Amino acid sequence: MLENSNVTANLAVKDIAKAKAFYEGTLGLSQVDDMEGELIVYKSGDTLINVYHSQFAGTNKATAATWAVGDRIEPIVKSLRSKGITFEHYDMPGLSLEGDIHVGQGMKVAWFKDPDGNILNLVGK
Repeated sequence: MLENSNVTANLAVKDIAKAKAFYEGTLGLSQVDDMEGELIVYKSGDTLINVYHSQFAGTNKATAATWAVGDRIEPIVKSLRSKGITFEHYDMPGLSLEGDIHVGQGMKVAWFKDPDGNILNLVGK
């Protein structure tokens, strides 16, 4: 039924201006729509991310969005770290921590948070 339809990530934030600085300035995403300061739509690759104002921002304790970055994970982590991003370190069965990147099971994964605590991650090879 939905196998050929695109999906969009939705990220709740408390402060749209602060989120805009993070998603555009820190992550380098391009804004494609702005709905009166309540919702900003960003393009990332061939997908979209809705960043919207919500009183429930920061309540999700699980990964909210994932970027598949392939073999570019190391330079992306290094670049984000240089912009002040602090990476999360988790005890993950089957994965070992190499710097800020969890490695194992044929993949490399790094987690970080946006200003509202939304958990974002990068997956590479």
